Amino acid sequence: MTQMDTASPPGQPTPNPGLCVVLGGTGGIGAALVAQLRAQGDAVLALGRQTQPALDYTAESTVAACAQHVAHQLGQTGMLLTRLIVATGFLHGPTPSGQRAEPERSWQHLNADALAHSFAVNAVGPALVMKHFLPLLPRQGRCVAAFLSARVGSIGDNALGGWYGYRASKAALNQLVHTAAIELARRNRDALCVALHPGTVDTGLSQPFAKTGLQVRPPNVAAGELLGVLDGLPPGSSGGFFDHRGMTVAW
Repeated sequence: MTQMDTASPPGQPTPNPGLCVVLGGTGGIGAALVAQLRAQGDAVLALGRQTQPALDYTAESTVAACAQHVAHQLGQTGMLLTRLIVATGFLHGPTPSGQRAEPERSWQHLNADALAHSFAVNAVGPALVMKHFLPLLPRQGRCVAAFLSARVGSIGDNALGGWYGYRASKAALNQLVHTAAIELARRNRDALCVALHPGTVDTGLSQPFAKTGLQVRPPNVAAGELLGVLDGLPPGSSGGFFDHRGMTVAW
């Protein structure tokens, strides 16, 4: 079932009267974000592949259905959608065709099926989220739409090469975020739409590739850092790309 929690600790008011929606909220970082938000007393709605309704980026109808579900919740509770966090991503694993995708070390390893799936999850899916979810954000007042990207998606910061599909699909996501931020500002000048680099987090996505000496942080630590960045974003930062410390990442 859809995971939603609006309860506050006994005797304490809800710090944020708005609703937080986390897409990919049952994954590694997503689940940690949901837990952190709930611990703060926020109302949270988590959606993912295993929730009801389910989110499947390969079927736009499910993205639309999830957005309709959120719209219904907003109408029923009278809350505003103040935080939308997209914590989905694909780096390695099985694809819908049954093949297995891995980060490419060379152009010799490029595979059309793996590339298509990387773009479907890392770029096309979030673009559909923009289409169906961004109109649910309030037309006035501060609200934030955040999309988890990756530093390896930075073109300016790419000194090592490799990882073609992941790099390119996350670079595409960054462009989508920047473009959506421009349109969103026409609806609400106080709305923020940003890309976030969470750093290397101890999840199934990064575990096989965490090098010795690399700073790998537990999901709960990463979630706290990301939420701190979102809360601290100043006016004018919409359309930006930030890391888990709040520092700007090169495009």
